Amino acid sequence: MIKRRRKYIFILCILFAITLVLAFCNLSIGEKNYSLDQVIKTILGLSDEGSYIIAKLRLPRTITAILCGIAFGVAGNIFQTLLNNPLASPDIIGVSSGSTAAAVYCILFLNLNRNIVSIISVFAGILVAILIYRISYVGSFSTSRLVLVGIGFQAFFTAIVNWMIMKAAEYDVPTAMRWMTGNLNGIVTDSLPLLFIVVVVCLLSIIALRHGMQSLALGDQVAIILGVRISLVRTTLIICSVLLIAFATSISGPIASIAFLSGPIAAKICGRNQSNILSSGLVGAILVLGGDFIGQNLLSTRYPVGVITGILGAPYLIYLLISQNKKGNI
Repeated sequence: MIKRRRKYIFILCILFAITLVLAFCNLSIGEKNYSLDQVIKTILGLSDEGSYIIAKLRLPRTITAILCGIAFGVAGNIFQTLLNNPLASPDIIGVSSGSTAAAVYCILFLNLNRNIVSIISVFAGILVAILIYRISYVGSFSTSRLVLVGIGFQAFFTAIVNWMIMKAAEYDVPTAMRWMTGNLNGIVTDSLPLLFIVVVVCLLSIIALRHGMQSLALGDQVAIILGVRISLVRTTLIICSVLLIAFATSISGPIASIAFLSGPIAAKICGRNQSNILSSGLVGAILVLGGDFIGQNLLSTRYPVGVITGILGAPYLIYLLISQNKKGNI
């Protein structure tokens, strides 16, 4: 047990180190490159060289990538663990679709600024999550029913978004499309404090309930025997996960595949006997930072981070569907 714990902490340290390296790469490399010493001095306010590019453009973008990656990664792991289904990712079962539809409507037809769009997107995401939960709760909680209802909502809102794009003015569509793909462009410092508070509070709440979550993953009957207050723990975890998804989506848009990939990757490298809350969050941050770095610096054309992460997630989704089908789970 102690050896396994030490291994988990060691892996967390490795993931944290990779996150820091990618963060500094995103801060120092671009159209104009800066040394690590210049980046650190600028962040600490000891140098004015590159202060606008580093402090005003790259630093908010990098912090947002880390926070959104943690939010998507942790929320995805919670859904997959609670529902005991690798397909139960928030971006597959419809939790983030309400936020997306509301934001696209505000961009295309109301021409609202980014801050108001973010606020409406958060409330829409929370409302859709409540609807999915209420519709799927018929006498008792059913994970399979929730997944099916969520997939239905996802299909419905995807159709709505496609209809809005067809009806909108041509010059408004690119803005909506950039947001829909998951984009870190145009991030400003003012949007970060609230996202930071939500991520920290929800993360601490989820960590406090990690033992109850692990018990629920074994089944309700086992959780009852172990003295877990099922309704309270499950509801709290779902609320925290929805808040993480809603606030992250409102800032960056629905970055594809992060919630879907982070949990399985964390489980693969850390083992499935761990709660993998922190490891999933760090994997999510690494995927977003790495995807943004690749999209901005390593290709002939600049692509939003969601395009890169979506390409990463598609093969895994196909593999997962094939493997689940062979097991007779779908």
